[in-house]
Amino acid sequence: MTKTTKKIERAQTGVRIEKRVLKVLKAVAARNEMGLGDLIEGIVLHSFEGKPPFGADTLDFISQMKAAYDLDLTAEDSHLLTEED
Repeated sequence: MTKTTKKIERAQTGVRIEKRVLKVLKAVAARNEMGLGDLIEGIVLHSFEGKPPFGADTLDFISQMKAAYDLDLTAEDSHLLTEED
């Protein structure tokens, strides 16, 4: 089955994100030879449908990158984050 591309319009945004999370996302994007924005769009579109965005191989890579960048945050932390003064 051949999939057709869809024309879209993108908006430039200045999203703020935790530094270590960003480092892991950039590593995943680079591993998959895609841009950071494309990766984030894919994650969001999968999440909107209740589908996991990553397979086991990518989740293993993410675990390695989380350890490398000392990222200890979890989903439970997502609404509890505050910035340092």
